Amino acid sequence: MGNLSFFLPVATAISFPTHQLLPSPPPIILAAGGGRRRRGVGLCSLWSGERPLVEGIINQSIAALGVLQQIHPPYQEESRLDSLRTKAMDVNAASVSSSPSSCTTPETEDLQFDGRHHERAPLLLPTKIMDAADEKGERPDLTEDTAHQISVDPWYQVGFVLITGVNSAYVLGYSGSIMVPLGWIAGTCGLLLAAAISMYANALLARLHEVGGKRHIRYRDLAGHIYGRKIYGLTWALQYVNLFMINTGFIILAGQALKATYALFRDDGALKLPYCIAISGFVCALFAFGIPYLSALRVWLGFSTLFSLIYIVIAFVLSLRDGMAAPARDYSIHGPHGTRIFTTIGAVADLVFAYNTGMLPEIQATIRPPVVKNMEKALWFQFTVGSLPLYAVTFMGYWAYGSSTSTYLLNNVKGPVWIKATANMSAFLQTVIALHIFASPMYEFLDTKYGSGHGGPFAFHNMVFRVLVRGGYLTVNTLVAAVLPFLGDFMSLTGALSTFPLTFVLANHMYLMVKGHKLSAIQKSWHWLNVIGFSGLAVAAAVAAVRLIMLDSSTYHFFADL
Repeated sequence: MGNLSFFLPVATAISFPTHQLLPSPPPIILAAGGGRRRRGVGLCSLWSGERPLVEGIINQSIAALGVLQQIHPPYQEESRLDSLRTKAMDVNAASVSSSPSSCTTPETEDLQFDGRHHERAPLLLPTKIMDAADEKGERPDLTEDTAHQISVDPWYQVGFVLITGVNSAYVLGYSGSIMVPLGWIAGTCGLLLAAAISMYANALLARLHEVGGKRHIRYRDLAGHIYGRKIYGLTWALQYVNLFMINTGFIILAGQALKATYALFRDDGALKLPYCIAISGFVCALFAFGIPYLSALRVWLGFSTLFSLIYIVIAFVLSLRDGMAAPARDYSIHGPHGTRIFTTIGAVADLVFAYNTGMLPEIQATIRPPVVKNMEKALWFQFTVGSLPLYAVTFMGYWAYGSSTSTYLLNNVKGPVWIKATANMSAFLQTVIALHIFASPMYEFLDTKYGSGHGGPFAFHNMVFRVLVRGGYLTVNTLVAAVLPFLGDFMSLTGALSTFPLTFVLANHMYLMVKGHKLSAIQKSWHWLNVIGFSGLAVAAAVAAVRLIMLDSSTYHFFADL
């Protein structure tokens, strides 16, 4: 039983099951009860000389009913909520007229939460909360309203989620998209420096997860809490553009892996890239139908790690063998001076893209408390052990093939057909799993806003909903991927438009907004340097990416078979 002694009259009258409370109680409960660890603060202790305060507490408790019903079955209709509010108002009137001497203060236990979400009640949508807050001139205070499971995963599971993103099949392109434009010195230093800066920026963001005494389970919720409604909307737009483009790139990448596999056995060109992209989108949709939320990946993260190791080890070993047998390679950076400037900027954007997800709060939402400490463990796991495969295959690929390295390394390697086919199919399967991670914020939004909210995740009506809604979303992704299959361009533009602002600009500025009064002048200057510097890099990278897309658009046609 939770620390709910002041709430007991209301709870008793409406027979509310207090054993099924939220993982973090509503702010009013914390305010009156003294927090999760305080005992014995009852209504009586507040009554003497504080009648207006008690009435305010009861009225605010009524408003909290909608939030408290988020996870208690059965699913309640709006009429039921109105009935509960009416009963609570009756209790309010009775409590005000009662004698204070009749009150008792029972001993209560600390709030507990078993980590499992049950049925959820109708949700107050974020946009409505924002509108109401704006009308009152208040900052929005969003609750943990979500149809997905949160606060249940150990730190190492979250670490494997991050590693799945870092060591996705995109790593097979870094030798060509990062090392070739930058060369040995700039490329190596860039990869290491980008890792250090990314670790720092992500740690800043992780430390803001509980700003204001509550968890912010979405990036836009955190931005809205700090800045207000306008930045809430802007952050939402930036993040979903970022994730949509990443998902599109994953489908292109999966299609390339399928086409490369087919080309190993048949060279008739019958299976073209757009067909492979369509097949990839269909398989990704099938996987999305069966995995209801991010925490449900579990064993699939193990398969993802296995698939990653297969194609990385094969690419590494075959590149090593080719490099030892090949003559001296050319590592010089080719092209006119102007072109080299733009390709260098694009490679810098790829450096940022390599380590960052653009959805850290959504990933952190799945982790068990203490959320900041555990998230930092997961980040250290990602940026130490988890990044070693990326370095190995990137450096080995560039060493073996020099400036002729392809943006898909498995196109360069030579070896037995069955080994190369295994690597390509592993890349395809890992991409299907990785895409689900980066699509999960969109799935969470759709499930929370439009889902039925009752029944288990594998209930028939919920399965039908996922088939229709997620299938529609991935159909759009697949169509865009088939029309514009420029993989390197997508990586560059994604890093420019969204990953730079979300990971570096906003993270540093939000930290300034929240912690600025505790920072020294030197620390403030450092954060402002990051904000201004990465804003400039984002603009430059966007220009370079648009130029690259325009060049490729003049070279390739829609639905090109690259």
